[in-house]
Amino acid sequence: MALTREKKRELVATYKEQIEKATALIFTDYRGATVKQIHSLRTKLREADAIYMVTKNTLLGIALREAGYDMDLDGLLEGPNAIIFTGEDIGKSAKALKEWIKAEGDVVRLKGAILEGAVLDAKAAEALAELPSREQMLATLLSTIMAPATQLVRTINEPAASLVRVIQARVDQGQEAA
Repeated sequence: MALTREKKRELVATYKEQIEKATALIFTDYRGATVKQIHSLRTKLREADAIYMVTKNTLLGIALREAGYDMDLDGLLEGPNAIIFTGEDIGKSAKALKEWIKAEGDVVRLKGAILEGAVLDAKAAEALAELPSREQMLATLLSTIMAPATQLVRTINEPAASLVRVIQARVDQGQEAA
């Protein structure tokens, strides 16, 4: 059944809204996946703050241009497409997809991605799953910031600790003599 002009406008507007909210777009080929599998993937990605949407290529292309992504997409808009509109944590979304593919088999394949205005091939898109999660990055940043302060506290405490050890050694020495 053909889409009406109004329905096409609605789809373009929906795609454009998702594109503008997403931090990255991950393109997948879903040929061979059942409706049940697509539903389970959507559920898994929703937990990772991402949206998985089967798209119409022509309408998605229009939405991308309207959103300012006027670039050569190197065949990303060919064949059946479903797009992952990632949330704030790209690594978490890509990891969720990779875990789902590992669990379900290779029924959904990565085609590529758009990140920060750059088009990534399938291999680079897969590398997104290796990115640390937002929580991991924050923990690393915090430990990096805290390391000098911790070292400073140790340095400041060391003379007093040395004095305490010397006094304790003298006390122990005096007790042995008695």
